Amino acid sequence: MRKVLVVDDDRTVLHMVQKSLIDDAEVLTARSAEEALATVASERPDVILLDIMLPGMSGLEVFKQVQALDRRLPVIFITSEAGSETTIEAMQLGAYDYVAKPLDLPQLKSLVIKALETRRLMNVPVAIPITDAPTTEGDMFVGRGSQMLEVFKSIGRVSRQNVTVLIRGESGTGKELVARALYQHSSRREQPFMAVNCAALSDTLLESELFGHEKGSFTGAERRRVGKFEQCSGGTLFLDEVGDMSPLVQSKVLRLLQEQRFERVGGNETIQTDVRLIAATNRDLESMVEDGEFRSDLLYRLNGVTINLPPLRKRSEDVPLLLQHYLSRAARDLDKPEIEGISPEALEVLSRYSWPGNVRELQSVMRQTVLQTTGTVIVPEFLPPEVRGGASGQAAVSINDGLPASDLRTFVESQLQADTTDLYAKTVEMMERFLFTRVLQATDGNQSRAAEILGITRGKVRDRIAAFNIQLDKNVSIDGEND
Repeated sequence: MRKVLVVDDDRTVLHMVQKSLIDDAEVLTARSAEEALATVASERPDVILLDIMLPGMSGLEVFKQVQALDRRLPVIFITSEAGSETTIEAMQLGAYDYVAKPLDLPQLKSLVIKALETRRLMNVPVAIPITDAPTTEGDMFVGRGSQMLEVFKSIGRVSRQNVTVLIRGESGTGKELVARALYQHSSRREQPFMAVNCAALSDTLLESELFGHEKGSFTGAERRRVGKFEQCSGGTLFLDEVGDMSPLVQSKVLRLLQEQRFERVGGNETIQTDVRLIAATNRDLESMVEDGEFRSDLLYRLNGVTINLPPLRKRSEDVPLLLQHYLSRAARDLDKPEIEGISPEALEVLSRYSWPGNVRELQSVMRQTVLQTTGTVIVPEFLPPEVRGGASGQAAVSINDGLPASDLRTFVESQLQADTTDLYAKTVEMMERFLFTRVLQATDGNQSRAAEILGITRGKVRDRIAAFNIQLDKNVSIDGEND
């Protein structure tokens, strides 16, 4: 039978906890630090309930010695002193949890049962072990699947050619990594590499960022500014989210691609440059051309060579490799050398998740998980709620007679139980996902008609189609809905 050690100098507390847990575990008791450490060494308990205020030695000191004996042992602090400093120190040391007196026995029992399960999972050999994280700064390509192999081949074919490359893919798939790989394997690798996110700047600021401006050319232009096309002459310039450029900036970029010449904003001097341009987008530029939002001649110029980056949900064979890579990096960066790896149960949860934010989200999830992990093995409990529940990025709704398969009440209740901290955003996303999918079904995928019904622009409809992975075939559906 599983063992729980309760350490407290108050006999009443020992009796109450022992009575509460009698059906779930063998309850051992200790009234001093010395007795507790001796019991840990001889009985090897599965969970410890440890009072912080003990005679002689504090519970925090006992915890440090317990960890030296067994880092996998979950320790739940119990104390009448629930001050912020003590709580923070206990959690920093790696406590499983921290509860205040007077004890809520049903809640404590539930917490102990969870801790016992965590202990059991930690004793199972890890499915993905941690490795020595690379010490190089920045991100790197990770992947061995067939689709990524094609990406690597494309980079190898065109990196040394002085052609414009257009990288397509969803947000978070690693488009800038492709751009940097093209640069690093090119003949321009000794020259500058610069990146500009076109979506992050207003039209005026983007024009100035790319082409520079003369003093006094607009309000606030107090001195001459040299733009990226001038700074980057001889090197490579990466324009991310090119679909967000204004018509004016599009026309100036087109001229530069044709002639390698431009003028600063407010200037008359023609400046010659020699820049290799790499562009990226997560938008459907062909549809934008049809809608008059993007220049067709610029699209043809940018589209010298296209590299398509697959979303993470379509390269599932790479997920374990990416998990190992970003787990190892997070453990190193966050100074958690005790973490050994991911349990089989946690790997199963992570493998089922559809990763709507792609590799960028996976990296974030690994960092969050490492921060939440107590002990040496990552188990499902330490994963973010949206990953455990599959709410983010999975098909939160399916279409059945016009009604969500998971109604609003059920969805909200499940998120409340998961202790979510962004319920408003998730609920709005759920309703939007249903609304857009249902309207597109009603219009047989006609985006213009859907925009008319919804009272919004076609561009907004197109953005939601991409964000929610809605597939516009004969049957409008959400990608992954029938998996």
